[in-house]
Amino acid sequence: MDTILPYALLCFTSFFTLTNPLGTMPVFLTMTKGLDESERSNIVKRATLISFFILVTFTFCGQFLFKFFGISTNGFRIAAGIIILKIGYDMLQARYTNTKLKNEEIKTYANDISITPLSIPMLCGPGAIANGIILMDDADGWVLKITLVSVIAIVYILTYIILRLSTRLVRLIGETGNNVMMRLMGLILMVIAVECFVGGIKPIMIDIIKGAV
Repeated sequence: MDTILPYALLCFTSFFTLTNPLGTMPVFLTMTKGLDESERSNIVKRATLISFFILVTFTFCGQFLFKFFGISTNGFRIAAGIIILKIGYDMLQARYTNTKLKNEEIKTYANDISITPLSIPMLCGPGAIANGIILMDDADGWVLKITLVSVIAIVYILTYIILRLSTRLVRLIGETGNNVMMRLMGLILMVIAVECFVGGIKPIMIDIIKGAV
């Protein structure tokens, strides 16, 4: 129990900040402008389900991909730490996702925006995928693996609820409140990124020092 709770908390905070449903709200409202509530509900439901299955698939298949491409876990941790650090820094500056939606792109994806760009890369981007692979590598035993999948499910359930209530939440929180919350989550994410980076580079540096001696 002493291991499960800290691990579950780490999973929740990292995935929730990487998924960033609060930051996605304004973009989602822009993409679904003119649609009724039932259409918005279907889009959110499909987007969260697709994101969940993609993330879980990559989380479980990550080690196979490492072996197939000859990638070390420590090298991936360093790369993932840099990616997550960049995302956290953008959030700390209260910037929204780098996904830029032009009017013609919105029209192109109007029939299926639940897949792109809402699900990929907004709700399930490279940062979330990298985080899932690393946390799965840290999970010793099926109890922690089940905890990881359960937390991912909880995060996407919360994402579904937040996006469904996005119209009300935007009015309630306001732009200032949304920016403050995003900065706070960005700071937490940057701390997680630094821990991830150090966890990857430390064993490599130890091996280099041992080899030099």
